[in-house]
Amino acid sequence: MVSSVLKVFVGIISRDSKVVGGKTLGSAIYHGTTTVGLACPDGVVLATDTRVTAGGFIAHKRGKKLLRIDDNIAMTISGGVADAQNVVDTLKYHTNLYRMERGRQMPVRSAAQVVSNVLFASRLYPFIADVIVGGFDAKGGSIYNVDFFGSMNQEKVLATGSGSPVAYGILESEYKEGTTAAKAYPLAAKAIIAATRRNVATGDHFDVAVIDKAGFREIPEQEKDKLLTQFKTND
Repeated sequence: MVSSVLKVFVGIISRDSKVVGGKTLGSAIYHGTTTVGLACPDGVVLATDTRVTAGGFIAHKRGKKLLRIDDNIAMTISGGVADAQNVVDTLKYHTNLYRMERGRQMPVRSAAQVVSNVLFASRLYPFIADVIVGGFDAKGGSIYNVDFFGSMNQEKVLATGSGSPVAYGILESEYKEGTTAAKAYPLAAKAIIAATRRNVATGDHFDVAVIDKAGFREIPEQEKDKLLTQFKTND
C-alpha cells in the first residue's frame, strides 16, 4: 500500500525533473501575470494587471484577477485561471457560511487558512494557483500569500506572478511601513505599471482596490487613467 502511494506521489512530483502535475515548477510559480498586495495600518491595497495569456497568445486583455470575497476580504490570483477561480469560489462559500452562522465577517487570517487548507488537501494533484488574500478586520489590515502547496505567509508587501521581480523593485525601494492606504494605492499601481513595461505576460491595464473599515472599493477608471498617465510620463 505504501509502495503504491509512493509511486503515485513520484508520478506527480519528480525531484529530478521538477514536475508538478505535468507542469514544471518554474511554470507553476511564475505564471504570466503580476499581482501586488500592501498592508497598511488603516487597511490593505491589492492591485493586478489584466492580461490573460495562454502560452504566447494573449487570450484576454481585461481579465479579472482582483476579486471581492466579502466586504472585508479580497483576493488576487495568478496561475491557472480555472484552478484559481475554483479556489475563489470555495473561499466565497466558506465566508458566506461563516457570516450566516455567526452573524459576523470571517477574520482575514481565517480566510487565508481556508485557502491554505484547500490547496494543501490537493497537493498530490495541485491547483496551480498562487494567491494573495488580503483584508481588514478587528486586528487591522493584513495580507497573506498562499502558494499551490498551501504554504501561508503573512507579509507587509507582496507580489506574485512572472512580473513580480519588477514589482518588488518598485515596492521595496518606495514602500514605508506605516503608509496609509490612500498613499499606498498609487504605489501599488506604479509597481504594476512598471511590470507591464518589462514583462511580456503582464499588460493591457490594471485594477486596484482598497479594503478598510468602510469595506471593499475599487479605484475608478478615471483615477486609474490619471495614475497611468502620471507614471508612464515619469518613466
